This record gives sequence, C-alpha cells and structure tokens, in this order.
Amino acid sequence: MRISAKADYAVRASVELAAATDSSPVSAEALASAQDVPHRFLEAILRDLRREGIVASRRGAGGGYVLARAADAVTVADVVRAVDGPLVYVRDQRPSDLDYSGSAASLLHVWVALRANVRAVLEQVTLADLAGGSVPDEVRALVSDDEAWENP
Repeated sequence: MRISAKADYAVRASVELAAATDSSPVSAEALASAQDVPHRFLEAILRDLRREGIVASRRGAGGGYVLARAADAVTVADVVRAVDGPLVYVRDQRPSDLDYSGSAASLLHVWVALRANVRAVLEQVTLADLAGGSVPDEVRALVSDDEAWENP
C-alpha cells in the first residue's frame, strides 16, 4: 500500500483542525503553514474533505475550516477515503472485485487480508487520538517491534 501525498496532507490538515483549541475556523493558509503543505494543493484537498463531510467551511473575515464532526468520530480511514477512495486496491479495483485463477487463485486472499489489516489500523485511529499525541494500544503494539521500523 502506498499513502499518497494527498492523503498524507489531508490527514495532517485534519489533525491540525482537531488540535485547534477553540472552535473558530482555521484558514487554509494557516493550515498549510502549520504543516508545511503547498497552499494550492491543500485548497483542493480541503474541497474534497468538505464534499465528503469531514470539514466544513465558513466564509467571511473570520472564515476558514472546521471539522464537520467531532474529532473522535473521524478516523484516519475516513480522511484517506475522502481524498483517495478505497484504502487498498489492485490495478484500480477493490480486491473483492478481482478474480484470479490457476496457481494465482490464492493471491486474492493476500490482497483481501492486506485490506483487512489496513482497515484494522486506520479505522481505529481517530483525529482526536492523533491531536492528543497518541494512538490506540493495538497500534502502539505494532510499532513497538523494532523490525516495524526497518525496511528489509
């Protein structure tokens, strides 16, 4: 699985909104600056997030963006799906839509298992977790293994 720059920036901007100490809107410029994200690219990402109900925008002098839902009700998976679509896909298809035959037939099980594991992590981590500087214990356990940090 590859996390796109778009998904990375979307999660970072969303966490920045979740970490805002008051409920006043945050401008796209402030979000871009806080996370060192290209402003124009972030504007397009924020439109996607707004369309999917992750953020809401407010116009005017004090305008900007706020989370449309409580930070503990928005998962990393929600944000990634909002900007990139399905979490795991093979050749632009969902694993469950694929059909393999012959000696490669069991490969389908690998792709579906991959999707299940990606979901298991991204659907349990909320913006509130990240804004609070933590992740659920199950995720923390996965990264406590030194080998998790190495690229073989």
